[in-house]
Amino acid sequence: MEIFSQHDAWRAGQNYEHYMGRWSREIARAFIGWLRPAQGLDWLDIGCGTGALSATILAHGAPRSVLGLDPSKGFVAHAGQTISDDRARFRVGSAEALPCDDHTIDVVSSALVYNFIPDRPGALAEMVRVAKRGSVVSFYVWDYPGGGMGFIDAFWKAAVAEDAGAEALVESTRFPFCTRKALNREVQAAGLLDIVVEPIELSTRFTDFEAFWHPFTLGAGPAPGYCMSLSDEARASLKRRLLKNLGTGTIELDARTWAVKSRAPRGQSPGVKSAPVRTDL
Repeated sequence: MEIFSQHDAWRAGQNYEHYMGRWSREIARAFIGWLRPAQGLDWLDIGCGTGALSATILAHGAPRSVLGLDPSKGFVAHAGQTISDDRARFRVGSAEALPCDDHTIDVVSSALVYNFIPDRPGALAEMVRVAKRGSVVSFYVWDYPGGGMGFIDAFWKAAVAEDAGAEALVESTRFPFCTRKALNREVQAAGLLDIVVEPIELSTRFTDFEAFWHPFTLGAGPAPGYCMSLSDEARASLKRRLLKNLGTGTIELDARTWAVKSRAPRGQSPGVKSAPVRTDL
């Protein structure tokens, strides 16, 4: 997961936990329930971050092994320190150059990472290469074009109202391909089969406005990275706007991901590259 925005700060594992970790774990549990994997399989978690999906696989997927990869040394260290299960290993690695032999993984998975990969066709080709023939290749992303992560969408709407230049940083602008139709097309172009793309939804709840605001001040992730790049005055103005929009009481906002499930081809030779992918919708 090579990050390409100047505000996509992903190094601080604990700060990311406060920003996104709890919601990542909820979605991960729903994802494993939806995937319904067989027991005793070897898993690959691409862009494992702080280990939310890996921990959920270990707790609810009954795997034989889990290999978590992430380009961030900080995230890999955090995952290794917090997950002590002997079945799990974590190492620094890139989605575009997976450190796995051909056709050795039973379940290739990825959580909330696919949209951040600069070379998505290359990453999909790597997933096909390492997956056992006919095995599962699956991932999920926030439905950014549909306002899928409500609290992030609320943040950016306020940020753009304060600073029109922030529009270029909004995830719905950056990741227009995070739709059912476009994801299906990209996965199909990679030669994957039996493709299913379905929504997984949850509700995010904050006890009050300060609980909502605090994670944005920690700098881990695109919106927090942008927030902390502002001057004190601009950040205070953004906070006032959000407070006006959301109020001081309990805040509840919906969240939705697109979950993708597919099968690796049974006869494709290792190293075959997928066709160029269109990103227009």
